[in-house]
Amino acid sequence: MPLALALGLFAYGVTPLVDEMTMRWFVRDLDGRSQMLSSALQEPLLEYVPQKSQKKINQLFDRSVQDGRLFAIGFCDPSGKLLYRTRTYPDALGCSMAGAPETEGKEQGADLSQSLVKLPQGTVHVTQSMLRQGSESLGKLVLVHDMGYIERRSAETKKYVLWLFALLAIVISLITIFVAHLSWRGWVTAVKGILRRDAPPRSGRAAPPEIQPLVSDLRGLLHEYNIERRGNDHAPQSWTPEKLRSLLHDELAGDEVLVVSNREPYIHARGPRGIEVKRPASGLVTAVEPVMRACSGTWIAHGAGSADQETVDRNDRVQVPPKNPAYTLRRVWLTKEEEQGYYYGFANEGLWPLCHIAHVRPVFRSSDWDQYVEVNQRFADAVVAEAHTDDPVVLVQDYHFALLPRMVREKLPKATIIMFWHIPWPNPESFGICPWREEILEGLLGNTLLGFHTPFHCKNFLETVDRYLETRIEHEASTISYGGELTQVEPYPISIAWPDLSEQASVAECRTGVRNELGLPSTHLLGIGVDRLDYTKGIIERMQAVERMLELYPELVGKFSLVQIAAPSRSSLDEYQHFESRVRGLAQRINQRFSSGSYMPILLKVEHHEAEEVTRYYRAADVCVVTSLHDGMNLVAKEFIAARDDERGVLVLSQFTGAARELLEALIVNPYHIEQSAQALHRAVTMPEIEQRERMRSMRALVHDFNVYRWAGRMLLDAARLRRRERITAKIHSHSRKPLRRVV
Repeated sequence: MPLALALGLFAYGVTPLVDEMTMRWFVRDLDGRSQMLSSALQEPLLEYVPQKSQKKINQLFDRSVQDGRLFAIGFCDPSGKLLYRTRTYPDALGCSMAGAPETEGKEQGADLSQSLVKLPQGTVHVTQSMLRQGSESLGKLVLVHDMGYIERRSAETKKYVLWLFALLAIVISLITIFVAHLSWRGWVTAVKGILRRDAPPRSGRAAPPEIQPLVSDLRGLLHEYNIERRGNDHAPQSWTPEKLRSLLHDELAGDEVLVVSNREPYIHARGPRGIEVKRPASGLVTAVEPVMRACSGTWIAHGAGSADQETVDRNDRVQVPPKNPAYTLRRVWLTKEEEQGYYYGFANEGLWPLCHIAHVRPVFRSSDWDQYVEVNQRFADAVVAEAHTDDPVVLVQDYHFALLPRMVREKLPKATIIMFWHIPWPNPESFGICPWREEILEGLLGNTLLGFHTPFHCKNFLETVDRYLETRIEHEASTISYGGELTQVEPYPISIAWPDLSEQASVAECRTGVRNELGLPSTHLLGIGVDRLDYTKGIIERMQAVERMLELYPELVGKFSLVQIAAPSRSSLDEYQHFESRVRGLAQRINQRFSSGSYMPILLKVEHHEAEEVTRYYRAADVCVVTSLHDGMNLVAKEFIAARDDERGVLVLSQFTGAARELLEALIVNPYHIEQSAQALHRAVTMPEIEQRERMRSMRALVHDFNVYRWAGRMLLDAARLRRRERITAKIHSHSRKPLRRVV
């Protein structure tokens, strides 16, 4: 169609030129005919004019004008008087061409002149030739040719030209449409064949040469679209271990998955009955272990159990879980000095308080930093050793390994490295306290994908990088370009695996059993807190809220108790030892104040509890209290919700947890505001059953839908997309670097 339009415009511009050329041709023809006719009439006129034979002259003129083109003839004497003329001779013309209106003369010689004269009745072609006898002038012969037929022919020519171009435009358009249709069908057939995974094009022929370079890219784009569509699939029931396995098989087919964390998912320890297997109290283990069961692979972790070295093979590997092995646990051994400097020192006296902003001063020592670098390198070497390909998928967990991604990237540049930062990320000013802030940021930018709990933590990280490193940041795309490498920064709210409660005791049995064990009446109101013994968890503020509630509502004294399960953590650190002393002292003071008989408002259990035992307490409690002062997500809140299949119980949740941005039906509190927390506790234990059900039903649906498999699936889908993009980019770069072949 554009070609047809161009032809139309061309015809519109060409027509005036054709018109002008046609007019010139016809005028030139008339000039020649007039000259010939003048010459032919000269001889008889030389005979008739001297004799003044008007009759013969009129007959001569009448015979001559029978030519359709010759319009009129006249003869003028030397004085300019019109002596003879035909009936058609224009009166306005007379004998003088200069006197005719709008005369355009064209001299042919002394005795002959020709011109176009515009008269009222139209334009005429006038030829004047002198009639001489010897040297004497007898007059001049005037021949008048009609230009009307020329104009008619010019108009016809113009019409034919326009019709010709119109016809050409139509024909070309039809041909173009036909060719485009055939070409489109060919392209569609070729593209369908390219994108069809299991078969070549139906024609059996290879793809056209012009789209051969696009074959892999087209397939990649289609695959990426399918992944995006599947990633946006909000059908929650589909996010199961089976779907995660299917996703790994489909999107990361043939790719090995390696997990790196400090804490191991299973600890072998010597006990009274021999070697026992325990699972540590850790939100990280709670989240990642079900993922590893689903996707297999190798988990690399610090072997800290007293019997860990006795249970591994010669390659420091052991298959776990013990009863139903699903993946490999590779243990890395650390000396006491390394553990003290890397784990207790830099990680937990430095980074942990720095990121949590929990009013505990971070401590940074050069010796601790040296151990942190050394241990990160040790684990990076273990990753390289366990990798059987040059492009594994490496899942790095938490703040203990901020340097590891860059170290692995240097040895395995094709690896897809995903890191999830399980704790909050502070604002740039707070992070600036760290003396090795640039080194940590550079290490983290070795990741392909870096995940945080919330968009707020992502924003803090981007602003921190912008403050301390020279990078290119695309805030809309949430990407950071550093050293020619791209890191995607995304929020991935972590969750839990939805539990199977079919073999668990009923809620009624749990309520009765737990209360009997604690020596409490069956109607006693029970609160539950489950945390590591850590100053960021708000345990002291929680106890103070219980104390304030009993002050404000004395009718609850003797009727309400808080069971605080506090698993010991980092007990070798002075700050944690002091914190444990404060917790024990506060619990003792509150109990002394309100106790009567066997009743105690605070039941403190500073010991490790297995997951099954914790679930019993969840199901037995009336309220779960989570008062973290600053937390990445806090999975205790989600575990409590998942355990309550009776849709009873109330969650009191700190506004400073990542979970507070999801679990909006909980009673959200500021843990620093003791009276607000006390009021929320009172409201929780007196909340009508119907309101409890409405709140719990909504939160259970959300936790069920957004489970840990969805969390892992989203990260792995994004990783698969980035892997394909990197491979396509590498392929394009390799092709672009190939030398061009000379064609001779």
